[in-house]
Amino acid sequence: MGRSVLWAVLLLVSPMIANASAPRALACEDDASTALGGSQCATVDVPLRHADPSGEHITLFLRRIPASADLPRRGEVWLISGGPGESGASLYPLIQTYQRAFPGFDLVIPDHRGTGRSSRICPVQEARDSPEGTGLAGAEWGPCIGSMYANLQRTSAFSITEAAQDLGILMSAADRSGQVLLYGVSYGTQLALRSLQVNGLSVDGLILDGLVPPEATETWDLSRRTALVDQVGRRSMDEASLERYRRLLTVKEAAWQTDVPGGDLRRFFAALLSFPTLRDRIPQIVQQLSEGDSRLLVATAKDWSAALARLGQGGNDQPALPLVMLIAASENNARPELSLDTVNEEARDALFVSPIPGLLVAGSVPRYPRDAWFGKTPHTLPRTLIVHGTLDPNTAYEGAKEHAATLGRSGPVTFHTVDRGAHLLPLVAPSCFVAAVGNFIDGDVVSERCAEPVPE
Repeated sequence: MGRSVLWAVLLLVSPMIANASAPRALACEDDASTALGGSQCATVDVPLRHADPSGEHITLFLRRIPASADLPRRGEVWLISGGPGESGASLYPLIQTYQRAFPGFDLVIPDHRGTGRSSRICPVQEARDSPEGTGLAGAEWGPCIGSMYANLQRTSAFSITEAAQDLGILMSAADRSGQVLLYGVSYGTQLALRSLQVNGLSVDGLILDGLVPPEATETWDLSRRTALVDQVGRRSMDEASLERYRRLLTVKEAAWQTDVPGGDLRRFFAALLSFPTLRDRIPQIVQQLSEGDSRLLVATAKDWSAALARLGQGGNDQPALPLVMLIAASENNARPELSLDTVNEEARDALFVSPIPGLLVAGSVPRYPRDAWFGKTPHTLPRTLIVHGTLDPNTAYEGAKEHAATLGRSGPVTFHTVDRGAHLLPLVAPSCFVAAVGNFIDGDVVSERCAEPVPE
């Protein structure tokens, strides 16, 4: 690594920041990827608990992708991944879209604590050289969950607020020679907003993609995910198709049922909602299944598997399930007393069903108490752009509008709606995303609505 590149990496985090180590440059390992070419990677040690800087420390990983040398440098944008549990690698397949949306900006992508190449909740079982890599093999679940209970002090430190303080440390040394922007998607919007509360981050603009509902919601929390996907699924179809689908679900035995991934048509159709081109096939699939023809169903199942593979969340880049379960149970489940009977009753008449409520019931991880930051809003916000799809099956459109109204009392907020857009707009509506973000960065008027061109 040349001296100029090493210096750029060291500028990512100031060694003078209290409680954090000087950064250590390291090989990115995956730099052969065209989109990741020229990346600069580093790790930084921070306290496990920021209130106890002399105690245990953990390691955070981050990557900087410099802006094209062909463009004048305009600044840097920090990209915060979703989940919880998704590492920065979940955004790597979309790098070229982000570069179009943020021309002239370096892309800085951290792995928040508990994910990716940062320190894990279960360091033995989630080690990259363990039997399933960072995923958990069947025999690893017991020891991992056991260690979470055995060391509650450590486990509870993998909270949103501790991760928000990590981000504050990392971003406090951002290069201020240009604009500094903060982008979060899904859970990343929750983490970004918590960081603005806890640290008072100084950023020139905030972009929230798939904004989570207000934290204290009792309408759109994870325990009610089936209600959300059922609402979105019904809205995506016309009434005639819905009636045909209702009749199809009353069929007890049919040859096509063995072709449904997982054996549950309601769950499979709910999974398709994340991919608009596949979602929009549902009426035709229903029509064909009603006629005993499963060819489109089989083809769509293959396309769905391919779409999941392209998300770049396989191998050691798969979501960190211990962190998913911990944060979901501790902060994003408004009904900790939820029973399986209630989950089944709420799903009984649904046409689209999410597995998440059932997983909340079955989850056996410990919970940490919500802290004083939960449910609050930053006192001040920088210029903020919210981009959200009307058919988002992960973060409710109505919940985002409600949250946006609250955030608007803290600073200037622009809300951009993508008609029939799903979740993760750089993936499912890249043209709308690039146009809205470009206008926002340039200080131009952002349109209120957009419809993604239909692929030919």
